[in-house]
Amino acid sequence: MLFLAFALTLQINSMAVCVSPQKLAVLAPLVYQCANKYILVSCTAFSSHTKVPTLTLFTKDNCPLCDDAKGVLQKYTGRFALEEVYITEPENREYLARYRYDIPVFHFNGKFLMKHRVDEELFQRVLAEYEQNSID
Repeated sequence: MLFLAFALTLQINSMAVCVSPQKLAVLAPLVYQCANKYILVSCTAFSSHTKVPTLTLFTKDNCPLCDDAKGVLQKYTGRFALEEVYITEPENREYLARYRYDIPVFHFNGKFLMKHRVDEELFQRVLAEYEQNSID
């Protein structure tokens, strides 16, 4: 039996955040206005056997390169879940020691992918391979 789940993509002040199908299923796109900030919620359908990959961004406050990287990734919204790890938080000390001078750093499904800037060609290739393997 095939059923559809949906990934929500929230766009808050030009930053995209994807909520995976495992966390939330919805029936239709919605638009909200909250505290004078517009939040656009769109849906991307996935079959029951498709899982959205996780792209982890190791970041910190006031990181222009991180902001630039998120801007580049916006065109892929809905195809992955973005998880942000703030390396300056006390619980993330190990990442601060490892990535202090390298952010932004990206992991794709838990494995190192790239650092400093988005290598868009690499990201497209890895994402396409993942999507192809998810279909097979």
